[in-house]
Amino acid sequence: MANSPDVEIPETIVIPAGEYLMGGIAEDKYVTAVELPPARINFAAGFAMGKAPVTQSQWHSVMRQLPHGCAPGAVAACPVVSVSFHDVSSFLLKLSAMAEMVFRLPSEAEWEYACRGGSMTVFPTGTSLSLEAANYLYDENGTAVGTGALTPVSRYPPNRFGLHDMLGNVCEWTADDWHPNHRGTSTDGRPRVSASDPPRRAIRGGGWDHLPRVLRPSWRNWAPETARWDNLGFRIARSL
Repeated sequence: MANSPDVEIPETIVIPAGEYLMGGIAEDKYVTAVELPPARINFAAGFAMGKAPVTQSQWHSVMRQLPHGCAPGAVAACPVVSVSFHDVSSFLLKLSAMAEMVFRLPSEAEWEYACRGGSMTVFPTGTSLSLEAANYLYDENGTAVGTGALTPVSRYPPNRFGLHDMLGNVCEWTADDWHPNHRGTSTDGRPRVSASDPPRRAIRGGGWDHLPRVLRPSWRNWAPETARWDNLGFRIARSL
């Protein structure tokens, strides 16, 4: 299928090759067992990552309709939400055909590497995360301090790789099936895929209705593949 001029292809940024230690760090008091043990990952080649989560406008340009829970107009620049893993897979297939290049979801290892941007601290910005750095709702005392809603992508500063909204705004689907820890993680950063019943996928990043401890690069959780949540979106990736 030829590239259609009205299709909004999400911008990507090249993430350089490199090595890092995926998972919780010793200085982080919020680390849980699912973030352990640390796994050494080596990316022999770089990869491309969406500069921001896929927006409602970008989704509509490919799928020609919006998911239930999304609305056109003022929120067009907000991340698309209420999309299941299967919905996302359909979007990626259609976008790949229209753009004549293969897009996919990032693996967990790629996601965390891209989020950290070379940092190995609790948050990429250090030991704390300010409201000026990400969209979240509660402080660590449970007091509502944030906007309490989705915000347009790229409103907050980019990380060291130039990526926006890696933390907060929406949680993000990854390509990996859910595993309860990092044992068995591929050292080259490939997604871990194995049958599970019911099917579950790893999600990352934390959303607009969370608190900072969830918006850590090492935080991970799962969602059933059928989940259509108002705080769950995704960003594209591409092998180079």
